[in-house]
Amino acid sequence: MIRVCLVDDQHLVRQGIRRLLDLSEEVEVVAEADDGMAALTVIGAERPDVVLLDLRMPRHDGIWTLEALRESGLEVPVLVLTTFDDDELVLRALRAGARGYLLKDVTLAQLVSAVKALAEGGTLVRPAITDRLLRALREGEAPGSEAASGAVPTSPLTDRELEVLRLLSAGLSNREIADSLFLAEGTVKNHVSSVLMKLGSRDRTRAVLRALHHGLLE
Repeated sequence: MIRVCLVDDQHLVRQGIRRLLDLSEEVEVVAEADDGMAALTVIGAERPDVVLLDLRMPRHDGIWTLEALRESGLEVPVLVLTTFDDDELVLRALRAGARGYLLKDVTLAQLVSAVKALAEGGTLVRPAITDRLLRALREGEAPGSEAASGAVPTSPLTDRELEVLRLLSAGLSNREIADSLFLAEGTVKNHVSSVLMKLGSRDRTRAVLRALHHGLLE
């Protein structure tokens, strides 16, 4: 079972998501929180596999929570689940460390699939959002973004690293990439580490955004 923590200020929303996830045999909700400060406490205590995080909350919102998790060293994949289809919020959430971004109009199957992807080390951003982000980066609408800025890598990516990068951009986990390329999972991890180093990125999401910005995923 994948252990999940729900972070949303609306009790009714949390209750609805919990009841939906209870229908799945693969996901278990082990904790809830109504703002970022409470989230830090329960995440530290329960150590969930994935956090489902709303962005708009009073007091300590989702961006604050992502930044606080990063600073506290609590390394847990976070899937932003929100009603706000806002490119700037997407960029801010990804820069702050989110590994996925979905709107609350998704189906149960889509939500469970996203949770599984993050639990297995993957990333997930809705294709429509990814397309808009790519256009924004190309048109210079997101200047100064840490995820997108930086020089083209001085050490070019190998053909294999580019293959891994393309699969990363599709949201595949290390295991799924290994299966797709007929490689050992440990070999894939080494390639991912090399890609992150060459792109000067701290995580997979930033690496994909930077690669998009520099046209490496054409």
